[in-house]
Amino acid sequence: MPHDGASPSGPELLGPLLRDVSRSFYLTLRVLPAALRVPVGLAYLLARAADTIADTQLLPPRRRLELLLAFRAQVHGPADDQQLHEIELALTEHQKDSSERLLLQALVPAVRLLNRLWEADRAEVRAVVTTLTQGMEMDLTTFPLETSGEVAALRNLEELERYIYLVAGCVGEFWTRITMAHTPALRGWDAGAMCACGVRFGKALQLTNVLRDCPRDLRIGRCYFPRDLLAKAGLRPEDLLKAENSARARPILCKLLLVALDHYREALRYTLAIPRRCVRLRLACLWPMLIGLPTLGQLARKPVWLEVERPVRVAQAFVNRMLVLSVPGVLSNAVVERWVSSHIQDVEQAALSKDEG
Repeated sequence: MPHDGASPSGPELLGPLLRDVSRSFYLTLRVLPAALRVPVGLAYLLARAADTIADTQLLPPRRRLELLLAFRAQVHGPADDQQLHEIELALTEHQKDSSERLLLQALVPAVRLLNRLWEADRAEVRAVVTTLTQGMEMDLTTFPLETSGEVAALRNLEELERYIYLVAGCVGEFWTRITMAHTPALRGWDAGAMCACGVRFGKALQLTNVLRDCPRDLRIGRCYFPRDLLAKAGLRPEDLLKAENSARARPILCKLLLVALDHYREALRYTLAIPRRCVRLRLACLWPMLIGLPTLGQLARKPVWLEVERPVRVAQAFVNRMLVLSVPGVLSNAVVERWVSSHIQDVEQAALSKDEG
């Protein structure tokens, strides 16, 4: 049965609650065409709920995994309100963040809203949430307890690529299929080629998060920098806990920066493939690039990039200016290409100069 967006829980779920749990994504959701806001917003909300389950540190990883798998089964359906309430109750007493608590309390209405989507949209949302939870499962089974004081690393670059596909690249596939289904101007796209390009887009954004959050992740035992690359530099994962090892580890950072830039080039190609008249879709793709790439630029130029005290963050004034300039700029392929390419070149030059240095 098609949804009409009129469910009593719909406005609250995809309005204030979504805004509270992710202000940056809420900005993207608001600019999307109306027909896309419910399936895309709901997919994000369900994934965010799953992430909350996986990250509730007061429960042991094994218990979190049990609850995560139980939630995944409920998303697949058929859903059972009582089981969703049991998942909620098992977690809310351990959740101190008020917005996260409200998110867990919204599991039943969120799954009910899922079941009111068009069948095709419902299948897409279920598929992407399933894949995203596989990435969370990988976190829970690969890394030690956050408070153990131990650090584990992914094995190699292939495992890192697999991970960023599971937690973000798959969103590019979902985004492509759902936008094609709801946007007549995209019906001529080659779905396979554009899904592959969308995967690269998602990977670009997630690898940006991985690189930016490295110091913080290390302190909960998670090293996404491949163990084989660290070994070549004579480093162990736990060595990255020391900010003074920033220079020794910089060649690995720079290598991964260049990998991220290759993904961003595909993200640019993806954005330029969207017809210029689809202004909202273009903006939804352009904004993450124009925040992600300057983030990488700051990281590439930061000497002590392993310090945890002063994390890399794009200034709000920069974001505000970008939002204003992007509205007219997004109408021009030349402007978009020049804007994004200049940021790519900036990061590349910084990475190569630091690497050589």
